[in-house]
Amino acid sequence: MTIRDILQVKGSDVYTTTPQTTLEKVVEVMVERNCGSLVVVDRPDSLTLVGIITERDILRNRAARTTALDKVLVGDAMSMAVVTASLGDEVPKLMGLMTKNRFRHMPVVEDGKLVGIISIGDVVKSQHDALTMENHYLKNYIQS
Repeated sequence: MTIRDILQVKGSDVYTTTPQTTLEKVVEVMVERNCGSLVVVDRPDSLTLVGIITERDILRNRAARTTALDKVLVGDAMSMAVVTASLGDEVPKLMGLMTKNRFRHMPVVEDGKLVGIISIGDVVKSQHDALTMENHYLKNYIQS
């Protein structure tokens, strides 16, 4: 199974923000959208990835500063060294990268443009679905 397969089921919607947005606004969007990260793009109408801002980034920022969230910009708190996936990547490879590097969200990029995002929940769901289907076929084979 590939990342393309997951995105065909899940969809390719990605919630984004810019480096000039405040962390206060990011928190509002994350709560409203029930998501744990926003992909940071260079400008609102762009699909060019420049970083990612996650719940963990916001917590680290709060632990290190006394500045209010409405005074801190995404560009000062985001992760810039973003590991990305491509549509043809295999799910086991992605699982390994996410586990090894301890992150839960991975942007998907093709030809330098953002085309989706995969969460660890998406990966677990795809593996669960594949194992459930395999189990079903094996039971049918054994019973026939």
